[in-house]
Amino acid sequence: MNRDDLVAACDQLLDAGRFRDYTLNGLQVAGRERVTRLMTGVTACQALLDEAVAWQADLVLVHHGYFWKNEPVAITGMKQRRLRTLLVNDIGLLAYHLPLDAHPELGNNAELARRLDFRVEGCADGEPGEGLLWLGAPPPGLDARGLARHVGGRLGREPLLVEAPGGGEIRRVAWCTGGAQDMIADASAAGAEAFISGEISERTTHLARELGIHYLAAGHHATERYGVQALGEWLAGRYGLEHRFVDIDNPA
Repeated sequence: MNRDDLVAACDQLLDAGRFRDYTLNGLQVAGRERVTRLMTGVTACQALLDEAVAWQADLVLVHHGYFWKNEPVAITGMKQRRLRTLLVNDIGLLAYHLPLDAHPELGNNAELARRLDFRVEGCADGEPGEGLLWLGAPPPGLDARGLARHVGGRLGREPLLVEAPGGGEIRRVAWCTGGAQDMIADASAAGAEAFISGEISERTTHLARELGIHYLAAGHHATERYGVQALGEWLAGRYGLEHRFVDIDNPA
């Protein structure tokens, strides 16, 4: 497939122009013009790029690419090594951050809900496709510890659980993948009894306890492994590409 046609298809599918983001969404490094082999991963780290070189990938598609707001602009050290790997091997880099979190079918939040068997009820901060704080119902009969066991079993990683005072069955849950721990107040205001994201900060514990909402830090990487896989499979099925997802282990 022509690279620029593939990028245009992704931009349109994810409605990438809608989002005010912290980084550049879309093509970040131009590689060869024809794409046959597409590799996907969560982050464009050196280990993923080395796998792409070994597999002779034409294009790497990730959730976490480069050129973040306020990062140093000088191309030295680690940044130079990563970019050199792509440029010398004529491999392109395609990245989508918030657009891939928000997509109602292929996004990280949608895929997390699917894996956790959550019934999606909508978003607290916008329509599906633009909202990032998702709301829904977990499987019945789960209290905070039961929900933590359920999440850990499905993601293969035990979440860090901060229990709020009180207990009982959780009937409404909110979630936003990645580093969205500061959405906990909005989750509580939306009526959620538990909130799931990837990371935890020192303040999150106090917010959870004082707001009366359980918090599960399930891992930034662990909660964001699935959207890019779904997008890669969609592209492979629609355009006849070879697709390979590489999961670079990350405990964070």
